[in-house]
Amino acid sequence: MSVLFPKVQKPREWDYRPIYYDPEKEARKDKKLARLQHGAFRQEHEKNMSELRRRKPSRLVFWLALLVMLLFAFYFIL
Repeated sequence: MSVLFPKVQKPREWDYRPIYYDPEKEARKDKKLARLQHGAFRQEHEKNMSELRRRKPSRLVFWLALLVMLLFAFYFIL
């Protein structure tokens, strides 16, 4: 039956949602843009970088401890 009458897909339905003007939302959006334009991005980036710098010694300590454990394991095995 599908050879004689192939199935045809239905067209997608159109889902229209009207957009209304919200002055409060626009004011919040403008304030957010103003904060980003006045160096907030740089301050946020520097704050994130300082957090990364604080985490680095803990990674270093982890790798050094792992290296020491492996060296002790090889020493006692051999």
